[in-house]
Amino acid sequence: MKLDSVLNFLKNSVKLRGLAGPILIVMILAMMVLPLPPMLLDILFTFNIAVAVMVLLISMNTTKALDFLSFPTILLITTLLRLSLNVASTRVVLLQGHTGPDAAGKVIESFGHFLVGGNYAVGIVVFAILVVINFMVITKGAGRIAEVGARFTLDAMPGKQMAIDADLNAGLIGEDVARQRRAEIGQEADFYGAMDGASKFVRGDAVAGILILFINLIGGLIVGVLQHNMDIAMAAKNYTLLAIGDGLVAQIPALVISTAAGVVVSRVSTDQNIGDQMMGQLFKQPQIIMLTAGIIGMMGMIPGMPHFAFLLLAGGMVWLAYYLSQKTEKVAEQEQAEVAATPIITEATDASWEDVAQVDVLGLEVGYRLITLVDKAQDGDLLRRIKGIRKKFTQDIGFLPPSVHIRDNLDLRPNAYRITLKGVEIGSGEAYPQQFLAINPGSVTGDLIGTPTKDPAFGLPAVWIDAALREQAQIMGYTVVDPGTVVATHLSNLLSTRSAELLGRQEVQQLLDHLAKTAPKLVEDLVPKSLPLGTVQKVLQNLLDEGMHIRDMRTIVETLADNAPRNLDALQLTVLVRVALGPAIVQQFYPAAQELQVIGMDKELEHVLMQAMQASQNGIGIEPGLADTVLNESRAAVERQEQMGLPTVMLVPAQLRDLLARFLKRAVPNLRVISHDEVPDFKTIRVTSLVGGNA
Repeated sequence: MKLDSVLNFLKNSVKLRGLAGPILIVMILAMMVLPLPPMLLDILFTFNIAVAVMVLLISMNTTKALDFLSFPTILLITTLLRLSLNVASTRVVLLQGHTGPDAAGKVIESFGHFLVGGNYAVGIVVFAILVVINFMVITKGAGRIAEVGARFTLDAMPGKQMAIDADLNAGLIGEDVARQRRAEIGQEADFYGAMDGASKFVRGDAVAGILILFINLIGGLIVGVLQHNMDIAMAAKNYTLLAIGDGLVAQIPALVISTAAGVVVSRVSTDQNIGDQMMGQLFKQPQIIMLTAGIIGMMGMIPGMPHFAFLLLAGGMVWLAYYLSQKTEKVAEQEQAEVAATPIITEATDASWEDVAQVDVLGLEVGYRLITLVDKAQDGDLLRRIKGIRKKFTQDIGFLPPSVHIRDNLDLRPNAYRITLKGVEIGSGEAYPQQFLAINPGSVTGDLIGTPTKDPAFGLPAVWIDAALREQAQIMGYTVVDPGTVVATHLSNLLSTRSAELLGRQEVQQLLDHLAKTAPKLVEDLVPKSLPLGTVQKVLQNLLDEGMHIRDMRTIVETLADNAPRNLDALQLTVLVRVALGPAIVQQFYPAAQELQVIGMDKELEHVLMQAMQASQNGIGIEPGLADTVLNESRAAVERQEQMGLPTVMLVPAQLRDLLARFLKRAVPNLRVISHDEVPDFKTIRVTSLVGGNA
């Protein structure tokens, strides 16, 4: 029974928490209309100060601006709360001010007497200084930072979106992470836009504070002299101190809130809060502290200077510099001792078969400066990215690639890396830790200062830039990626283009074993009864070699099982499998199109090519002049398709498909060749470019 009561209480508290905001707004607005007793004013003024301090402390302990996403709304509510308290206290001051300095409560009396010593002239000056600091310095600066931050955030959104898409396509992140990062970009833009508008509340609050002070002064004098028959001196003293106390008790929380707004919008997002950043960067270099101590000490020895204060501070800074330098030396000695600690070999062992090193199928070798990218102890996330690449490759292509073996190679340049396949280098590049690669997608608005290079994955022009230029590069339209992403994207691209070489007999057997869990009879009828494992491997490699996936293993195995008794040639079986996979092939190039806009071939050229195939003994020979014509016409057709924004797919008769696909693969790598037999009957065809029309 007690447990049910607790659960009901928790459920009701959750519902009430959702009503807290509307109830608070209604209560704040009610304070402008309903009279409040001095005791309640004391509590509310104290609450206002407590809220301001809480907001400042929260803003100091956030690691990024989005951690305090509700700050613009809180800024509006706290401003409205101060103005409501001003209205309520003004009512009490004017009605009861003639009774004494505690007419509006003890808080206003304390601010009017203790903080300014009961001197209303001093109070007016202090109040004016606080308003100037709040209005002209903090609020104006925070508003300007919020305005510029909002503009820069909006300008950088396309570049950040492209970076997310690049990570998603490279398999470094999943759909959920990409969706979350896109949402964060939108929230960041909304936050800075809201802060740009919310800063106007604080400026308006400062102006209202000045006006309310003078209204209270003038109104108090009129009420005291005309209604309560007080002499001018007594009325001026009472109402001025009350007005100043009322103004100070509102302006001090306003100053704290303005400071919090400046802290939130002026911070740079890191994994540290403001306190850690300041202490870690101000007191990071003992040499700077020692030099400062020397300057302060020299100033303290000048005749007429307060020697005690200057020399005491200089001595403290010397001690701090010595302490920090000793701490730095101890850390360096510990790191050096760890590096020097190596195991001692006590006895040489005889050679054995265990010493025979197998060549890694996939390898990544890095220079010593890139070790941080693969070292978890140094926050290197390249290992995690590679796991994501292998998972995405498995989902997209249809089989699990071999593991990537990573090792350092002192023969490489410090910032260089290379990717190997069966011990042979298939790609290489350079990456610079602590810098970013700004890739030019072709539509940038300016140049960047840095080290010019090319994107190792796609060959696009790029520049290695310092971290300070990252935001500027995104605003100018560059796609900015970190060094780990550069290496991971290069590896992902090579895996996709070399997928046929990664499919060994072991992987084929694992594919068949996986299919046998759901269709055991199908696999049993194929291997080894009808086809050897090597032929199945060759068919799958032929499909991968032309950029196809092999996820539909059921259709592939069924087609091979149906045709294996009549044909054991891997190339002929590949043709039959492609026909069976025709709908999937077409969907790969035309995801949702009913009409296929393709590159066609002139009938006369088709006839000439077929005659050349029949005349050739092996069926693959083409006369050099005819080969040049086909090659040049195909390149021109691909350019026309790309200019129109259409897929670069050529449709040819089935007899020519294999010949043209192999012939054009290296010369026109972005062209895909399909046959008429592979196009489903429910699709319509429209030829948008023609090969051989001018031949």
